[in-house]
Amino acid sequence: MEYETSRRKMEHLELCAHSHVESRKVSAGFEDVMLIHRALPEISMDDIDMSIDFFDKTLSFPFLIASITGGHPETTAVNAAMAEAAEKIGVGIGVGSQRAAIDDKSQVSSFKIVREKAPTAFVYSNIGAAQLLEYSLSQIESAVEMIDADAIAVHLNFLQEAIQPEGDRNAKGCLEKIEELCSVSSVPVFAKETGAGISREDALMLKKAGVSAIDVGGVGGTSWAGVEVYRARQTADTLGEYLGELFWDFGIPTVSSIVECKVSVPVIATGGVRTGIDVAKSIALGATAASAALPFVGAALEGPNAVLEKLELMRQELKAAMFLTGCDTVSDLSRTNIAITGRTYEYLSQRGFNVKDYANKEML
Repeated sequence: MEYETSRRKMEHLELCAHSHVESRKVSAGFEDVMLIHRALPEISMDDIDMSIDFFDKTLSFPFLIASITGGHPETTAVNAAMAEAAEKIGVGIGVGSQRAAIDDKSQVSSFKIVREKAPTAFVYSNIGAAQLLEYSLSQIESAVEMIDADAIAVHLNFLQEAIQPEGDRNAKGCLEKIEELCSVSSVPVFAKETGAGISREDALMLKKAGVSAIDVGGVGGTSWAGVEVYRARQTADTLGEYLGELFWDFGIPTVSSIVECKVSVPVIATGGVRTGIDVAKSIALGATAASAALPFVGAALEGPNAVLEKLELMRQELKAAMFLTGCDTVSDLSRTNIAITGRTYEYLSQRGFNVKDYANKEML
């Protein structure tokens, strides 16, 4: 079992690096969000402050490298490259599911390297909701201690679990386990979807359970159903391939999920975030920070400088977007007006959101 989990981690990383695994027919929805251009911004671009306070740490701009990998010896260098870049530029970083290291201590080093390379950065731990049903609270706490984490993300990946042949398909009791973890955890607990988004109904349940933040993980970025299609083809798993193809774009797009998850806890916008403009739109929609994983996989295979270049470009893109909307600070950006159109407008309207008032920053 330990070997299978470790091998699967490497398969996932290789597929993300070399295959098309992003959403195909459904976008994250950022094209439906328009930042309102200020022809007279009346601020100096050089004076813009993009930093935020994020769970007792300061981020140089509101961004985290989302959970990617760990749990196989060959993933150590990837995590090291991303962590080193995150530390240098001052953003947060998460690790992939630590299940492999809880089951097999020989895999611990592939995760510990993140804290070693990013001693002052915001770093979050990661465990699956399904594993909360299997592991003791002390085992889960060991994942936090493993990397001296500032928070722990409980990832909700039941779409992927439903498709992969070795998937954990029992979701009964997960909410109760999340609530239990929130009540005893030494660090804040985040709920994190992995590509299918989170609805208002689930966001409210998670808030009631005590989570400190919600990472929407919406449709528009990496499709883990799509990843499983490639794995299924390699093993001639015709059912897995069929289900993966059918559910490739299943779920709630990122932009819509940001709105759905505004339930008075910090929101992290993940899923198809590719530029600093996407980050700006996420903040204007109500997210506290944004994150992405896939854009950094190939760069991390090259080394920390390649990751740093991508992060620096994203920071400069965000700075330009803030300047052109007349926003001196991230707080200003969170209050700036936007326009929401297209499929996102239609979806949110049908879900009962007053989109016009929301875009103009009036309370729903």
